[in-house]
Amino acid sequence: MSELEFDKLNVWFGDGPDRVDAVRQASFTVPSGASFGLVGESGSGKSTILRALLGLAPHWSGRMAVGGAEVDGHRRSREFYKDVQMVFQDPYASLHPRQTVDAVLGETLKLHGFDDIDRRIKALLDDVGLGPAFRFRYPHQLSGGQRQRVAIARALAPAPSVLLLDEPTSALDVSVQAEVLNLLVDLRTARGLTYLMVSHNLAVVGHMCEEIAVMQAGEIVEVLGVEEMRAMQATHPYTRHLLDASLGHMSTQA
Repeated sequence: MSELEFDKLNVWFGDGPDRVDAVRQASFTVPSGASFGLVGESGSGKSTILRALLGLAPHWSGRMAVGGAEVDGHRRSREFYKDVQMVFQDPYASLHPRQTVDAVLGETLKLHGFDDIDRRIKALLDDVGLGPAFRFRYPHQLSGGQRQRVAIARALAPAPSVLLLDEPTSALDVSVQAEVLNLLVDLRTARGLTYLMVSHNLAVVGHMCEEIAVMQAGEIVEVLGVEEMRAMQATHPYTRHLLDASLGHMSTQA
């Protein structure tokens, strides 16, 4: 069963002569429990697809579905947001500077109607590799990697089945990027999560995903498996350009 379905998705901003078509006729599916990557240069429409699914891009047409349930218009139910969560690119901007980690996680759990808040906060921190010492710290007392772990814990709080990952490590130091990516790999396995991941870094999606869609100027120009990508078996000239520019070393990576 496909957890995520996109069929002829169009997303645009503005109207009339000011209209900008950010995504055009995008179609792909993500099977339940899979990890799927959207890659391409900045401005290619990758993140816009995630935002359209979340209801953050109001002008769209086509079809989107989660777990077989159609996404209807611009409204998203509380149940939708319990099932689909997003980890944003910048952990510095995504956490409230005046809220402790405890407040961030506690507020999310209460919003989604959970009881036993204390136990759940402890479990979430443990799941993302942060001990109890981090619970009452403020964001400015955390490193970038630690902040992103808190953001991941917040996304996990409603017990979703789908995580949308918008360049989740690009704002982090190279030394901690691999740690966060490996955490996401472990969480997906442990929780049976489905990932839709945006990245400009083909090595990252090669580590995280089984299949990728390559986007150029708002359109998906090619969908291929990661093994095909590693073997440099792309057919579209733009994909081959990305591979030549970024993945000369990838065949040696796990």
